[in-house]
Amino acid sequence: MSANIDIIKNKILSENWFVLRNFTYDLTAKDGTVIRHRREVYDRGNGATILLYSREKNSVVLTRQFRIATWVNGNPDGMLTEACAGLLDNDSPEDCIRKEAVEETGYAVGEVEKLFELYMSPGGVTEVVHFFAAEYSEALRDNAGGGVEDEDIDVMEISFPDAWAMIKDGRIRDGKTVTLLQHALIAGWLHL
Repeated sequence: MSANIDIIKNKILSENWFVLRNFTYDLTAKDGTVIRHRREVYDRGNGATILLYSREKNSVVLTRQFRIATWVNGNPDGMLTEACAGLLDNDSPEDCIRKEAVEETGYAVGEVEKLFELYMSPGGVTEVVHFFAAEYSEALRDNAGGGVEDEDIDVMEISFPDAWAMIKDGRIRDGKTVTLLQHALIAGWLHL
């Protein structure tokens, strides 16, 4: 069943970095009642993320960088530990994540596995994130990582039990990263 909506207003509020729109629309409920909604929607494009993991070491490679939105919302230093990720721009999801892996982590990953696609914040953000996983090894190390241009990214190799403990104690609070680590545990790739 698709939604029955009538767009009343679609106004661009900002095109500074991405597009922020203000929508006014009428939504017809199941009982036929028409409900007027006013919502802001942020279109930042779609993205991709990857969990780099090693069965041999029972470890993962994660990144840590400053995220202004977390700082604004109470993260004291604004630093966030997360899986490698990036916006698709004009790349396919797989091309994007291969490029991001080399730039952010320094690993030129071989085979990547597409896991699923998820809306991460559908209440106000249009982004769909494509989730991938790949095994890493020192043989795949291309450079030190750390990002490009204005990025300042720390690369961390963490044992899987330590990463799991970081979720429990709040040091890992990124939704895509928690989802990927849970998937690795359920799939049996890594163990506690």
